[in-house]
Amino acid sequence: MTNIAVIGGGIGGLCLAQGLHKAGHDVTVYERDRTPTDRLQGYRVHIDPNGARALHDCLPPHLWRTFLDTTGHGGQDFGFLTEQLRPLLLIETPKAADPADDHHSVSRITLRKILLTGLDDVVRFGATFERYERTPHGTELFFEDGTSATADLVVAADGGNSRVRQQYLPHARRVETGITTVAGKFPLTERTRRLIDRRLTDGPNNVLPPRGMGLFVAPHDLGDTGETTELMDDTSSYILWAFGASRRRFPADVAGQTGEQLRRTVAGLIHGWHPDLRKLVELSHPDTVSLLPIRTSIPIEPWQPTTITLLGDAIHSMTPMRGIGANVALRDARLLCRALTGGRPPVEAIADYETRMREYGFAAVRDSLRAAEQFVGESAPARLGFKAFLRTAQRFPSLKRKAFG
Repeated sequence: MTNIAVIGGGIGGLCLAQGLHKAGHDVTVYERDRTPTDRLQGYRVHIDPNGARALHDCLPPHLWRTFLDTTGHGGQDFGFLTEQLRPLLLIETPKAADPADDHHSVSRITLRKILLTGLDDVVRFGATFERYERTPHGTELFFEDGTSATADLVVAADGGNSRVRQQYLPHARRVETGITTVAGKFPLTERTRRLIDRRLTDGPNNVLPPRGMGLFVAPHDLGDTGETTELMDDTSSYILWAFGASRRRFPADVAGQTGEQLRRTVAGLIHGWHPDLRKLVELSHPDTVSLLPIRTSIPIEPWQPTTITLLGDAIHSMTPMRGIGANVALRDARLLCRALTGGRPPVEAIADYETRMREYGFAAVRDSLRAAEQFVGESAPARLGFKAFLRTAQRFPSLKRKAFG
């Protein structure tokens, strides 16, 4: 039986491992975290139909049901607003009949717990990948703790700074975009819901000021109304906010700022905005506020397929401005799982996977970079023109359908 090694236990790598394990394949995940609870952090993840279908197909039925039972139940209609909360456009997203074809909001912490369930004998924690060597018996993997392992197939799922990619495809680069974001969590309780406009709790929104910056807000609503003291738990409701701007708009020392300092920095940059938007920032606990520099992959030409392949950010890292990075990684996992379990020779299966993955993966990279540039657009006329287009599309449903599907 083919021995498959997955380097990295993030969303994409674990989804692939679940699918391979369910199909009875010999798979081992090598994860640098020392324990399953080392990475109890992060914000909500928007799962679109590509991601939902991947989870449905790769997870055992009981874990798919667990996923559905732990998702948020806020609306998915996407709004475009001015910084004074004036509506520009609302994109209605009707609920799909099949949850595997629908949109979902899930805590990143919760999703990782689900993806780890049942993989106790599959995931090896504390295994920080260092390098690999080709041998007559497969690929030998070396780890920082001095241990090694041999695999027939290797899947790099070790993120944007992938060490596998750096050795395997050294010309595949990941670069800074010049954009910096700061994100935080505004707690949603019975009390705080009354403090802000309902549109902010009804679904995700892009806030478009005149130029040079942007704000994305999205509720992760589990319906709870009580106060919480857990800052990084996965059982409480909140609104994720992410403020972005070109690097030059932030203080020179922004990389070293604490959560409290970052919160004050963003509050200062949006001081003239609608009070409800300022509340999202000002009432977020500083321990939930973090700096997120924005990087992107540079698409590369096809490479010769071998017994090493890549998925997710390890090959097509993208900006978060379209909210699809996790979904593209999940799509990779589903496609690669189907290829490796389809009975074809492994390299032939990998070649087919990589051909399709490069097409949609690098297209997503380009689209996400374009969205990031629009999000923080410095041209006032361009921003005015975009807002005018959104208002026009809102008035004419046929134009809205053509532009936004």
